Amino acid sequence: MYYGLFGIFDPTILILIPAMIFAFYAQSKVNSAYNRYARVRNRSGMTGAAAARRILDSNGLQNVPVEISNRRLSDHYDPRKKVLRLSPQVYNEPSIASVSIAAHEAGHAIQHAKSYQPLRIRNAIAPVVSIASNLAWPILIVGLFIIYGGDLVQGNLIFNIGILLYASAVVFQAITLPVEYNASNRAIEQLNRLGIIYLEETESAKKVLSAAALTYVAALAATIASLLRILALRGRN
Repeated sequence: MYYGLFGIFDPTILILIPAMIFAFYAQSKVNSAYNRYARVRNRSGMTGAAAARRILDSNGLQNVPVEISNRRLSDHYDPRKKVLRLSPQVYNEPSIASVSIAAHEAGHAIQHAKSYQPLRIRNAIAPVVSIASNLAWPILIVGLFIIYGGDLVQGNLIFNIGILLYASAVVFQAITLPVEYNASNRAIEQLNRLGIIYLEETESAKKVLSAAALTYVAALAATIASLLRILALRGRN
């Protein structure tokens, strides 16, 4: 039955391996692209903070402050507080990587201001998905133990609830993809329109943003693989 719970090899773990390899590849691409273009100074000489400020101001978002955070690659836009936070390297450095990442986060602020529908949906479901995904595995494990104890009806009912809760994470990751790709497209458009990067620097900026976007594809692949594994466990009885 569900022998993986009791220390015996569970073959369903093999379902996760391709997603794990892809996630490792995506993270290596991000690190490689960032490390490469963090060493390339952009020709305008603008820091990430200056680039973000120019983009925000040019889109009527003077009320959105640009703050420095305290962790590497912790860059994000907070829609609740309407604050754009940049990691120290991105905030202070005049590199292609810095202005690309800053522009991407500014893209999220523009999405928020313009009520971009996928972002609205993601923000609306985020609190519910966070709770649901945290509850999913404990409920799944309880269901498995009940099934192992011989009560298939009750165990399967609880296990099915866990599946539905975990599926919400897949939905969230799927909605995240268009949000992130749209923010990157906005970033490139703003970088070019405002002269933050020169035309010949555009391809380099795209490489930074494409590598970052790949991590969201990997996250979706990982959640789908985990869901497939859960369904494989469910199909054993």
